[in-house]
Amino acid sequence: MSSALDAPEAAERAETKESRRPPHRRRRLSPGALLAYVVLVPGAILFVAPFAWLVSASFQHMGDIFSWPPQWIPNDPTLDGYRTFFGFGPTGKDQANVWRWLANSVFVATSVTVLQLLFNSMAAYVFAKRHFPGRDIIFFGFLATMMVPPHVTLIPNYLVLRYFPLFGGNDILGQGGHGMLDSYYGLILPGTVSAFGIFLLRQYMMSIPDELLDAARVDGASELRIFWKVVLPLSVPALAATAIFTFMFVWEDFLWPLIVISSPEYYTMPLGLALFVVRNRTAWDVLMAGSVVATIPMIVVFMIFQRKFVQGISLSGLKG
Repeated sequence: MSSALDAPEAAERAETKESRRPPHRRRRLSPGALLAYVVLVPGAILFVAPFAWLVSASFQHMGDIFSWPPQWIPNDPTLDGYRTFFGFGPTGKDQANVWRWLANSVFVATSVTVLQLLFNSMAAYVFAKRHFPGRDIIFFGFLATMMVPPHVTLIPNYLVLRYFPLFGGNDILGQGGHGMLDSYYGLILPGTVSAFGIFLLRQYMMSIPDELLDAARVDGASELRIFWKVVLPLSVPALAATAIFTFMFVWEDFLWPLIVISSPEYYTMPLGLALFVVRNRTAWDVLMAGSVVATIPMIVVFMIFQRKFVQGISLSGLKG
């Protein structure tokens, strides 16, 4: 009975509380924010427009792709480009290796990403939380390699793979075969460590309080256990950022596979797509469809790790 009598009083108190709240005001944009929108919105449209046209062109007929003005929405959408690219069209036999290209790209990009996360994080932990003579000198040596253009190291890396002993028919002196060239080893091993990845993870790990590690040592945890159970879980944002950078770079890499690979069964998607263009100079609808397919995995990876990626980038520079 008392609860029934208290209900009107509670409702009246709630109404009184609501009436005391200040009225909702529209948030006004400051001049700086308005200027940022004026600059960023056209910039975003400028960067998104080519990809939007690429997706639209992949659903258009050959004669409509280069029409003027461009058709942003296809008048007569078709899937012929995708069918031909995946081998279901009239010239599908020429694209029989597309699935192999896609599988190779997934395997190589995933392998390099996993290996970089492992080795980069271990090196970053040592540079951030361990003290030994010459630590800073070695770290700055790693940073110095970031200033060397990657094209300068193409020939040395090629020679190392070519004359690697006991691989690809080579003897103990590295003679007689092709070494690690024309293999998955040649695509994966040169990218297993990244100076930029070590720098990014090291900067983030330095923001982890040393007291957490000291408490784990007091509890009897080994350095490997501290690294695996304490440091890595706290470094997930930086690891996600490193994973996105690495996966996207390896996925879209064209020059290194072009130098290392000569057998069609090892072609990655960018390499196979480029050679496909050479064979089909006028099949622009198929080219657009293949470009869309090659872009989708990078978009998926970024969308999955987007929040952790932004967090890792924003926090990696807090402590030098």
